[in-house]
This record gives sequence, C-alpha cells and structure tokens, in this order.
Amino acid sequence: MTSILTNTAAMAALQTLRSIDSNMDKTQARVSSGYRVETAADNAAYWSIATTMRSDNSALATVQDALGLGAAKTDTAYTGMDSAINVITEIKSKLVAAAEPGVDKTKINEEITQLKSQLQSIAESASFSGENWLFNASDAAPGVKNIVASFNRATDGSVSITKLDYDTANSVLLDTKDASRGLLTKDFAVLDEEGEPTDEMYFLIDANSETPADGVEITLTTETTSEELDGMTSVVDRMLQNLTSAAASLGSISSRIDMQTEFVADLLDVIDKGVGRLVDADMNEESTRLKALQTQQQLGIQSLSIANSNAENILQLFK
Repeated sequence: MTSILTNTAAMAALQTLRSIDSNMDKTQARVSSGYRVETAADNAAYWSIATTMRSDNSALATVQDALGLGAAKTDTAYTGMDSAINVITEIKSKLVAAAEPGVDKTKINEEITQLKSQLQSIAESASFSGENWLFNASDAAPGVKNIVASFNRATDGSVSITKLDYDTANSVLLDTKDASRGLLTKDFAVLDEEGEPTDEMYFLIDANSETPADGVEITLTTETTSEELDGMTSVVDRMLQNLTSAAASLGSISSRIDMQTEFVADLLDVIDKGVGRLVDADMNEESTRLKALQTQQQLGIQSLSIANSNAENILQLFK
C-alpha cells in the first residue's frame, strides 16, 4: 500500500543512516584520539584496568627517579671510600718505610700528617644532596639510609613500597661527636701473637670529637720504637680491612641499584605495551572502517532521497 502519510521506505532509510552516522562518530573519535577505549562508557573493565596501570606507571616513574638519587649518593660514598683506601694504603707503606734503620721518622710523620689531612678532606667532601655517609657531625649515631626501590601491587589490590637499606655506621670514617663511631677516629687495640687484644690502643685521626678516643694517635717521632711501629702498622692494616669491607658493601648496593633501575625501566615499557593492547585503536582497521562508513553514508543518503521521491510519483495519478 502506498501512503502519503507514512513513508515506510524513507523511515527505514533514515534509521539506517542514523546507525551509520553513529558508527562514523565512534570511528572518527578513535581515529582522532588514538584510543579504542577512551572513556568508561567504551569498555568499563578495560578502562578501569588501564587507568589503574597508568597510575602505577606514574608511581614507577617516581621510583626510577628515587633510584637515580640513591645511585648518586651510593656512588659518591663509594668514590670517597675508594680514595680513602688508597690513602690508608699509602700511610701503611709510610709506616713500613719508617721501620728501616736510619730513616728520618719526623720527615715520614710530616708525610703521614698530610695524608691524614687528605683523609679528612675526602670524608667531608663525599656529600650528595645534603647526605654524607662518610662523615658524621651530629649528636645522633649514623643511621640506616633507605632508598626507594620499587612500587608493588598485590593480587588483592593493596600496594606497598620496597626499599633498599644501607647502614652508614659501617662507612663513617670521621665522627666529630663520638670518636668511637668513626672508622678512623676510634681505638684499635694491638693484637698479641695469639690474636688477643692488648692494652696498647691506637687511632689514626684526631677529629676533636666531643667524646675522644682513649688510645694514642698514630704519629712518629724520633723516639718511636720498632715495637710501636709494628703495633701502628697492624692497626692501620685492620683499618684498611674495615674500609675494604665497607667499600665492598657500597659496591654491592650500587650494583643492586643498577639492576633495579634496569628492571623498573623494562617494567615501565611492558606496562605501557599492556595498556596499549587494551585501549589503543588499530589505526589501519579504523581507517578502513571509516572509509567504508563514508561509502555507506553516501549510499544511505541516496536511498533516503529515492524513498522521498516515491511519494512525488503519486502526483502523476492526478494529472
């Protein structure tokens, strides 16, 4: 039946055209934004996951910065410790040289004094961002330093932060408050042949600590005996062993920071790729779909035009 009141063909064509226009709007939005899932209305589950992971990635980027800061502090302390080891080794050599008969011990002591000043300069200069792990001038004892290493999300959705800890009590060379807390300011007892400590104690540097060491500072005079030289040499050698151990610890944590930094960088990339798989639009597919929809739109417009022109044919019956 042909009706001049209800054009069913035009209505069908218009409905199809509306559907095409709706699909075209979605496709154009994907092409312009690059996202297949841009809002929660597009896909609530994927949008929620992507939003959470982007937030976690932002936290991981901050962790990456914190690791960089921690690496700088650790490297600074290690560089100072390595330099101090070289100076202590030189002092040890000077003490051994002083054992040679006929050597001017006062001249050697002048050299040792200069080396001590160099050690003080190294300890005080090994500072980064206001932290010095080799020098302590505060009343509080050297404490544990924390380096943010990772941001973790558990399966139940809870989050936590992993930290790397380093006890600076193992690396402080000079302490101006309590000499016993510094590797070079505290007393070392001379050991007897059986390895037992004796009453004879030495320390290397007098840092004018408020709580001074009880032993004798390692200095040479013309009256220094060979037995005293042996004791000083053995004490300096033990200091050298402690500094070597501290440097090894700093090297280990520096290596751990480097590995964690690399892991966090890889993790950031992997999460970005995972989020992209969930919400990014396939531009090849979307551009192809857009071209097809444009063709369908043109055909829909022509179909609607034809449907509207059918009603005009009725006028021919009344001529």
